[in-house]
Amino acid sequence: MRSGQPLQGAFVEHQAALERLPFHRKFEVLLVKTPEDLAKCDALIIPGGESTTIALLAKLSGVLDPLREFVKVKPVWGTCAGAILLSQAVENTKKGGQELLGGMSITIARNGWGSQIESFEAQLEVDGLQNPEQPFTGLFIRAPVVLKLNPSPDDPPIEVIARLSPGLLPPALASPDHSDEPKIFVALRQGMHFLTTFHPELTEDNRFHEYFVRECVLTAKR
Repeated sequence: MRSGQPLQGAFVEHQAALERLPFHRKFEVLLVKTPEDLAKCDALIIPGGESTTIALLAKLSGVLDPLREFVKVKPVWGTCAGAILLSQAVENTKKGGQELLGGMSITIARNGWGSQIESFEAQLEVDGLQNPEQPFTGLFIRAPVVLKLNPSPDDPPIEVIARLSPGLLPPALASPDHSDEPKIFVALRQGMHFLTTFHPELTEDNRFHEYFVRECVLTAKR
């Protein structure tokens, strides 16, 4: 089975995490730079980086429209910047807007936590993973924030896989009436698609990679 990662971001870290997984199937990880590379893939991970840069590189290399078609039929996981690209709508964009791939019925905000110096790590509640009693250390680097869930009646349901404690939200994000959801949602699944607003690949804990392969990739191939 071939899993691809496009253009910019933490390719080596995702590759290492996938290669550590205890599945019987062999994974071949490709760096996607062209439509021909993408056509070889059974699934895709869009890594962290800078979402507008990833979109620009995809457009310049002729991969943007093939990516949009790929998202319609194949499993895709977006981490941090990749989560922005998988979203239906985005707020706090740069001047000129933001190209999106779509695939998940959510609205997200770029740099929702602030600048690079406001990056942080936190223990996450991971009810959707293996060994949920064991917290996962999430690394948030200029992370986006989920603002709204927008599924239509015909869309697959959105499942919350991991969340932050509401007490970790900064004052600028916390709601006066304590209605902090979905801002505390940091990992979501919708059908074959999966997003995390943080960087699981920068830890030695492989549970998010295991989840994506088990629940999104292998189920899509049945």
